[in-house]
Formats: sequence, structure tokens, C-alpha cells
Amino acid sequence: MKSASAALLLSFTVLPGLMFASDPAAAAGCAGLSSLALPNTTITLAQTYSAGDTVVGTTEAPTDLCRVAGTVKPGPESNVKFEVWIPTDGSWNGKYQQVGCGGFCGAIQYGAVANAVSRGYAAASTDDGTSGNPPAVPSGAPAFIGNNDVLLDYGYRAIKVTTDDSKALIKAFTGQEPTFSYFVGCSDGGREALKEAQRYPEDFDGIVVGSPVNDQVGEFGSSYLYDSQAVLNGPQSGGVPDAYLTPIALAALDNGSHALCVGKDGGVATDAFLSDPRQCLFDPATVACKSGQIPSVANPCLTPAQVEAAKKIYAGPHDQRGNLLFPGYEPGNESLAGNWGTWIPGGSPASPGLQYVLGYGFGCDLMQGVQSCNYLGIDVDQQDATARQTLQPILSSIDPDLSAFKRHGGKMIHYVGWNDTAIAPQNSVNYYRTVEHTMGDVRSFYRLFMVPGMSHCGGGAGPNAFGNGTANGPVIDAQHDLVKALEAWVEQGIAPNTIIATHYVNNTAAQGAQFQRPLCPFPERGKYVGAGDPSSASSFKCVVHRDDFDPRNIGPQTAYHSAGDEGADRK
Repeated sequence: MKSASAALLLSFTVLPGLMFASDPAAAAGCAGLSSLALPNTTITLAQTYSAGDTVVGTTEAPTDLCRVAGTVKPGPESNVKFEVWIPTDGSWNGKYQQVGCGGFCGAIQYGAVANAVSRGYAAASTDDGTSGNPPAVPSGAPAFIGNNDVLLDYGYRAIKVTTDDSKALIKAFTGQEPTFSYFVGCSDGGREALKEAQRYPEDFDGIVVGSPVNDQVGEFGSSYLYDSQAVLNGPQSGGVPDAYLTPIALAALDNGSHALCVGKDGGVATDAFLSDPRQCLFDPATVACKSGQIPSVANPCLTPAQVEAAKKIYAGPHDQRGNLLFPGYEPGNESLAGNWGTWIPGGSPASPGLQYVLGYGFGCDLMQGVQSCNYLGIDVDQQDATARQTLQPILSSIDPDLSAFKRHGGKMIHYVGWNDTAIAPQNSVNYYRTVEHTMGDVRSFYRLFMVPGMSHCGGGAGPNAFGNGTANGPVIDAQHDLVKALEAWVEQGIAPNTIIATHYVNNTAAQGAQFQRPLCPFPERGKYVGAGDPSSASSFKCVVHRDDFDPRNIGPQTAYHSAGDEGADRK
């Protein structure tokens, strides 16, 4: 556990015994936090709320609480906003949870904070210092232009000052430091989570790393640009690029990969998803249109240009020497809502997917310092090489040496869905293997769980609910909930050998469980035992299945490009 500096607390008198928001002493104590002196910090709000009160937008207070908001300036041009909510009705479990962000951030994650508070935590979030600016079109990342402080804040400073200020405020209000501290984040929050373990290893006792964009240069800078060029560049017919992947093309890919591979990778033949898509050596040419065939909803197929675009996306970007710059995406569920259509082609060539939006922000705003540029004309190889030298040391969290976090006694659970189209799942496997190569057996403090059929951070056709979102299921324990599993590991020494994941009917917990599967620590995966109800987790067992060979990765590769102390070669 990391103690907050006593020096931060000298200017505030602790008011013990604060229990209820309706208690005048609690309200006065909360309001009094506005005078707490914290480095480079201005407290902008300190107010009590009762359970059910509207706090902000549509977010309600899950319990009586003290809400504190502040602005921090780690640098002269910084504008880091953060909030910490502290339960005041006696439900506080004595612990602290900090939640991560997504994309280029720019907003307090109120839903995630409220969810953590509903579980008894004092919880905090930051906007990473990137809000308060009009969004660029279409990138949403103008705050970085000409402002190195914002880049540094987004890279790592914002999460650190939020941690320090929030812990100081909690101690000032309650009279005690958190007994345990946890960080929970997915996507950019996963990048932040790994940054915490690597750069600030003593700040948190347990960390949840969800689908991290920890190699942001490879993902936002190279993969997103490469995929966007694959579907939007080249010859056009009627104003539409020939390679553009329409819903009909995505259906053809989905049908082909599913027919070839379902039930052959640990799952069952009736699954609507692939359990381990690494085993699916699917060639898009097998669903190419036959001579004279016209693609249609009834008979989906791919044109020659679409075949080539799909092959590129599965393969991932390589440099001119054949080195893999970032892994490609996995086959399966290409046409499912929230997957390929959302992230790659988007609604139309004029309104491309989220990869284009975020990649544009990286390529134009961060790399070139402009809000508008010829994004699709950028050279992938050249941008990757430049960004590795300039942005990687600030943004990326790819350092495989987690020894300081391990010495601190920290524990880390890392998860990613096999159908993630925001961040290639193999990226997480590569990072885990690189940490293993650097440190040896890491299972005593770090475990990776690959989730069959799950999309980015949640959703999808597979077992996708296990405490990884803000909609809590009816069962919240260490067997079914990864945050509870992390608590058991940190506080009781009980390592998570399996986590039971649930797929709810229509992905809605209130409608009941449709099926469950065990999530197994890599390199294990769940395998159907050949008998029993396939909707029951008890019909599956965890078996070791390590597949180090990926036929898409052609030529010499590195899992992560080194820059300073951030990186390691794959051996």
C-alpha cells in the first residue's frame, strides 16, 4: 500500500466519525475539503449527495457520498480535471479504486466511478487533461496541438496526480488512508493500468488491465492507418472504393470463418463465436464471388478488391523488411454489431469507423500538430518509425520489467476479448509473452485471461460479463467477478485459476444467463469435455494450449519496438 504524503494533509483538520451525507458534520467536513492545500491543485467542488440524487448528467449517487472535484496543473499549460467520490453512509470498505479512461479520454468516467462506489469503494477518475477544448473534426484530439504539457498529462502525469490527490482527500475526510488501492481500466484505461504498474509500481496493490492500447504507436499510429487505407484507398466505382467492406462483405467473412472453424478450437459446434480464433486459418479468398455472382444479402461474397482488403486486416501492418508493426485482427463475428463494422469501414466511406477517427487524431493532431491533413496519404512505415522515437516514450506502456510491482506485492489481472476489433487481441498475448521472457514465470502476480467471442472491453457473442463493466450481474463474488477475484488474490493470497464468465440474454443481466464458460489463465483455454450441457461452465475444463506460431507474422519481428527504457525484443 502506498501512503499519501503527510505533508499534503497539514493544512486540514480531520473530522472523525463522518457517516451520513445528511449529517451536518459530514456536509461541513466535505465542504471543508475545498480548503485542503494540495500541490498545483485547485478544489473546484466539495459537496455531499444523498443516495438517488442526480450528481451529473444521468448519473445518480449510488449511496450517500462526498463528491470532490479539482483541477491540477502539473505543468504551466496543464488542465487536468479529476473527481473522487467517498461514501458517507457507513458503506465504505476502506479501499480506493481509480478507474481508467478510453480513446483520447477528455471526460470523467462518472458511470465507472458510481459503479465502484456502489461496491463500497472511494473512487476517482480523471479526464487525463484533454477536455475543455472544442473537438477537432473528425479526430477529437485538438488539445494536443502545440501543448506538450497536455501530451505529458495524457501520457502519465494525470493518472499520478489523481492518485496522490484522491488519497490525500480520502485521508483528510475519513481520518485514515485506504487499506488497499486498486486500479481498473480498459482500452486507454488498460494502457493507464500498465503505466501504473511500470512507472508507479507502489501506488496500487491490485490492477485490472483490460484490452490495453499499451502500444499506442502501433495501434493508433500504424494499425488504424493501415486498416483505413486498406478499405478506403484505391480504385472507386460510383464514388465508393472497390475495397470498401460493406455489410454484405462482412457477412461473407463471418459466414466463412464460422463455418470453417466453429467447434474445433475448444468450443462446441453450436457456438455463435470462435473460442480460440488463432486456430482458424481462414482465407478470405474462399468466400470470393464466383464468376457472374453479384454480392447480395441472400448470397454474400467478396469482390477481388475486398478479398485483398480483408487479407490485409487479418495480417496486420508490416514494414518494408517484413517486420510486423502491430498484429492483425482475428477471424470470427466480423459482421456482429460493435465489431468490424463499427471500427473499420464504419457506416459509409464518408463516415468511416472509429479506427479512422482515432487514427486521424494520432496522425494529424499528435504527429503533425494540425487538425486537418491528408490522413490516408500518410506512409505507415515512416509514421511508425518517427512515432517510436517521439511519442512512444510518453504514451506507450510496453516495458516488460514489472519486477518493482512484483516486489511491492502487487497483483495484476489482464483480460481481452478474442473478437476485439479496437485493439488486436494478439497484442495482449505478445506483451504477456514478453514479460515472461523478461521475468520468467509470472503467474505468481500476473495472469492473462483471453475471452472467447468478446468484443472490445465487453459485449459480443461470447461469455462477456465477469465484473468487467458497470452493469453488475446478480452474482458478485471471486468466482464470477474479476475485481472480487483480484481482491481475493491481493488480500487473501488466493490466485484466480478460473473466472466464470456469463453471456446474458440480449446481453442484459436482468433477462438472465444464457450460458457460462470458464475463463482460463493463459496459456490455458477452456475446452468442452465432450458431454454435458454446453451452456454450463462445468462442461468445460482448462487445458494448456500454447500456440507460439502465428502464420500471419511473416519475417523477422519484434513484439515491441524499444525506445529508451520502454520496450523489449521478442526472442
